[in-house]
Amino acid sequence: MLKRHTFIAIILLSTGSLLGAGLAFLTQTILARHLGAESFGVFSATLAMVILISPLAGFGVSQLWLKLYGEEGSMANRWLDSSFNLVITTTFLAISILWFWAFLGMHDTTTRLLILVLSFYILGQVSMGLVSSKLQLEERYTDFAAWQLLPHLTRFLLICLFAFIFTSWMTPENIAFIYASVSIVVTCLAIIQLWYMARGHFILKGHDEKQFTKLNIPTTISVLKNSWPFGLATFFYLIYYQSDIVLLKYMIGDKEAGIYNVAFTIIAAVYLFPGVVYQKYLLPKLHRWAHHDRDKFYTIYRKGNIAMLILGLIAMLIIWGLSNWGIPFLFGTEYQDAVILVNILAISAPIIFVAFSTGATLVTQQHMKRKVTYMGSVALINIVLNIILIPKYGAIGAASATVISNFTLLLLYYYASEKIVFSQEKISLKGNV
Repeated sequence: MLKRHTFIAIILLSTGSLLGAGLAFLTQTILARHLGAESFGVFSATLAMVILISPLAGFGVSQLWLKLYGEEGSMANRWLDSSFNLVITTTFLAISILWFWAFLGMHDTTTRLLILVLSFYILGQVSMGLVSSKLQLEERYTDFAAWQLLPHLTRFLLICLFAFIFTSWMTPENIAFIYASVSIVVTCLAIIQLWYMARGHFILKGHDEKQFTKLNIPTTISVLKNSWPFGLATFFYLIYYQSDIVLLKYMIGDKEAGIYNVAFTIIAAVYLFPGVVYQKYLLPKLHRWAHHDRDKFYTIYRKGNIAMLILGLIAMLIIWGLSNWGIPFLFGTEYQDAVILVNILAISAPIIFVAFSTGATLVTQQHMKRKVTYMGSVALINIVLNIILIPKYGAIGAASATVISNFTLLLLYYYASEKIVFSQEKISLKGNV
């Protein structure tokens, strides 16, 4: 049985995430209908490209905070100043890379402008991550849900204004300005939160208070040495999660990328639930249990695998049952070809649901580097499969590459969890039989 406070926390997080995902989904629906497949493809592929680069900003610092505070408690405050230095440096680097690519790449005028404007979207991404980690550590789940909802709601309202009132403004360029502007506002709000955090206005939950000391303050390089596995993990994840859209744009065309992005939008909404449970609620606790309560850590892992498999199968069946009429109804008949794509991608639902459960164990203790190796290997496999399959099968090839990559990743995660993370627990169980 779930404890009352646990149930309430999950409900709050789920509600905020569901509302955010719902608004993001509606936003994509409006854009797809009003821009048309080709213009929607240009915008969505460029945004996907920016999102691929975004993990370089901060390079895993927000995830590292969850690990450090789980291990050190309030003593982890000593990492904050150097963390902020790394975030500023890497964010500047990430935006610079996009600007160089905008001017040096073989782009038309529209794509070049979209890259330049959407590069500021990175500011919002890194700001959202840092403040989200702070609120998770404080277990301020209502504030966390509101924070996650804020950019989705703001973008949705502004895009509705363009789509239904100022219709002549509904262009990929203007939509890019909306995304960039919202990110800048989010960044300003985040700076206020992080400024207070750096000055000690931060109440860590789940740990005994420890006296903060000025000794052994880590350098920026020390932060980088600890954060890079988290940064690379996110980067590799996005490669096999969103690179298909970018590759379709450059290898096939903008229209194909737009149709594929409709299918991707639906699948991304389905992945919301395991993301809420493991990344937004359980992750800080898993770090703590991995060090201080191994029995609970193992129990959550076993029960989570079963629950995620069942829920993933249900999600897959629902998608298969609704996609044939749902996609034309929501996005328009222009996107009818997305039906077969979403049906292929739906095979990944039970795979990814279980991968969330097994993969979460590899974020703890010393296992993160192993997880990064697995993710990098699968990202490489995904790119190779896309290069082979897209020229011959188009978007269907991209969807198939995604399913194969996801299954490969799950096999690697499950092997590592069973044979490495919980090796002692498995031995103990055998000895008690």
